[in-house]
Amino acid sequence: MVRFDRVSKRYPSGNEALSGVSFELARGEMAFLTGHSGAGKSTLLKLMMRMEVPTRGEVIVDGSNLSRLREGLVPYHRRKVGVVFQNHQLLFDRSVFENVALPLLIAGTSLKETGRRVRAALDKVGLLGKEKLNPIQLSGGEQQRIGIARAVVNKPALLIADEPTGNLDPELSAEIMNLFSQFQQVGVTVLIATHDIALVERMNKRRLILQDGQMIEGHQFNSGASHV
Repeated sequence: MVRFDRVSKRYPSGNEALSGVSFELARGEMAFLTGHSGAGKSTLLKLMMRMEVPTRGEVIVDGSNLSRLREGLVPYHRRKVGVVFQNHQLLFDRSVFENVALPLLIAGTSLKETGRRVRAALDKVGLLGKEKLNPIQLSGGEQQRIGIARAVVNKPALLIADEPTGNLDPELSAEIMNLFSQFQQVGVTVLIATHDIALVERMNKRRLILQDGQMIEGHQFNSGASHV
């Protein structure tokens, strides 16, 4: 599903954020990306979203070589990738429903289909009865659930989460992780970047560790697995 083949990323400033990174994620696999601040986690996620392109090497997601993807096809790739942010990035001048519907409206989905899929996503995260509320009326954990619903409303093949539990207490963190596990169980590939090592250990999933831009653990390819 995801393959990094000797990927390096050097910024114009001269900073090499990633150096020779290789790893694969199988379809339907859930893994954690860890490493100290500045290790290259954010750059790696941006490469998967095609917000950045590698200086060297190849990034392949769901059969598409992002290193060679034409600019006109980038929006179509991003529709296959759901992204969950630590700070939610919600619009507080819109309702819960409108926040979740945004990716579908951008994609030109019909209003009828948008309504059906938004309600299904909100039901999945336990917020179906709160679709008319403003996000600011909800707790931090509920706001994170809105962000997850928005990320999965397009039924993405790949779900990326950047520190999704950074502002939540352990109980809420466990609830959010349970949601990610449910998406994995229906075939979604899930990659979660986090500093919460205790959480990673409890989940007992594969761990990819970045150190100074290099993958020091979890980089081996999964021989025999289906990757694309």
